[in-house]
Parts: sequence; structure tokens; C-alpha cells
Amino acid sequence: MFLLLLNTQRSRFLIEKYRTIAKNGQTELIIKKSRFIASVARVEDETAAQDFLTATKKKYPKANHHCFAYQLGFDSEAQRMSDDGEPSGTAGSPILEVLEKQNLVNVICVVTRYFGGIKLGAGGLIRAYGSATAAGIEAVGKVAGISQDQYELTINYNRLDLLTHWLTEHNIVTTDINYTDQVCLKIWLDHDHAIKTLAAITDLLADQLTSQKINSGFNEVPIQ
Repeated sequence: MFLLLLNTQRSRFLIEKYRTIAKNGQTELIIKKSRFIASVARVEDETAAQDFLTATKKKYPKANHHCFAYQLGFDSEAQRMSDDGEPSGTAGSPILEVLEKQNLVNVICVVTRYFGGIKLGAGGLIRAYGSATAAGIEAVGKVAGISQDQYELTINYNRLDLLTHWLTEHNIVTTDINYTDQVCLKIWLDHDHAIKTLAAITDLLADQLTSQKINSGFNEVPIQ
């Protein structure tokens, strides 16, 4: 079975957050002598998803099945799945169900199966494909993309330890640290709290700080 679903009834509000996988990767389960290899990847459009599916099939040319599902768009506007020869509803659907339950977007999961000689039955197949998908996602990790503003901070060296300690206490990640005659570093802050946070940092450093907003976009942070 090969099915395309378009979710046209969902709201189209401004996206402030999304969830997806942290990186591409794969994992393998052995279930009653059958090998289930879950390959997961981030994809931005259907062309990229089909390219990944094609590459996975080439990687495992002797496999019995290459079942898959993917979700595209911040609001999962496009979903596609395939049982690839397995009984209808026993492969593509459970793969997609895992992606939906974990609210993952712009991701494809291809579960490749090498038949081991023992039939699993419809219920067994549903559990196996769902378990393989969940294991694949767990192996690569998940992130939440949060709409934030990026700021560049410039401080004197004698204020670095104080600032670093404060940022760590407030779970603010420092990136792109440059050491010249002063220290320049970048941080991501939520839109609604940026001004208040910068004011607190300025007070902490006794006004020995220069800050400027340099970017707005999605900052991806690890999630469970």
C-alpha cells in the first residue's frame, strides 16, 4: 500500500516551535529471526525523502521489504507511507504512528526487513515496525527548534568566568566564542524575555558589556 495524506484542516498559525530528529542514523532489531533496520533522516521536501528511500534500497538490495513513512512541514501538511508488500496496514501505518505520537516533522523513517523464516502475523508485524521506528529515533535523538533571537556579547576577559557561570545557571548555551583583545560570544534568547535577560546580564557585569542582536531564527535544543 502506498498512500499520500494531506492534512488540510489543521491550523496555520505562526510556528514558534517544532520537533524533529537530532541527526540521521540507523539501528537494528532482531525479532523472531527477522532483521528490522530502521534508517531515519531529516528531509525538507518530497524529493529529498524519495532520494533517501532510493539510497536505502540500494544499500540493502537483497532485503525483502523497505517500508517507510514520513511527515513534511511544520504542521505535518504532507504524510506519505508504504507497506512495500507487507500486509496492508502492518508496516507504513505503525511507522507513521510513531512519528505522529512523537510530533516529529521533516523526517523519514525507512524500516528495512530481511525475512527470517518465521511469520509474525499482523499484530506481530505492527509491533515490530513500530518498535523498530521508536528504536531508530531513540538512537539518533530529538531536538526542539525554538524561535529565538541571537545576540552577540562582547566583554572583557575578567568578566568571562562570571558571565559563563551565570549563563550556565540559567540554561543559556554559549556558541561561537572568539578571543581577541576582548571576548565575543553568541547566545540565543526567547523573544519575550530577551530584553529582561540582557538587562540582568548588564547589571551582573556592571555595564561592562556590549550587546547586539544579529539574527532571528530557530535554535535547536536537545529534548527527551
